[in-house]
Amino acid sequence: MDADYIRQLFEYNAWANRRMMDACASLAPAQLTQNVGGSFGSLRNTLAHIVDVEWLYLERWQGRAADSLPKADSYGDVAALRARFEEVARDYDAHLGKLSATEVGREIRFQNTKGTAYRHPLWQMLVHLVNHSTYHRGQVTVLLRSLGVKANATDMIAFFRERSGQP
Repeated sequence: MDADYIRQLFEYNAWANRRMMDACASLAPAQLTQNVGGSFGSLRNTLAHIVDVEWLYLERWQGRAADSLPKADSYGDVAALRARFEEVARDYDAHLGKLSATEVGREIRFQNTKGTAYRHPLWQMLVHLVNHSTYHRGQVTVLLRSLGVKANATDMIAFFRERSGQP
């Protein structure tokens, strides 16, 4: 697996997360926490899940073990969620900038939050993480639409088109 490709996946992921947060910017606090279904009940809980799992995987990559995710209610508003997304994106950028071909193939051993031991090459964990975030951004789109809010396109091809200057 190519380290440059991994970096590009994470550039896409940060771009898509920013577009998702832009779509959430107009939400009233009550809309953010309203039970609208989905895997996590509310938009806040779904957004928190995305960013906190991104943080969790970075912890695992760095050899640290978190036994739980932060509580979703620690994010009081969209601005707090956006700030956390940006913080995690900066941390990934810092570490991915140093990623080598050897590092991409390095086996990572960790325990999940339930204590089950796993091992994977780093590249598998990183690709999984982008895919995981994409999956849940799709859920955010459905939840936003259920509240009458227009979601922004976060398709990877839209990222490539924007980067190349295409309409």
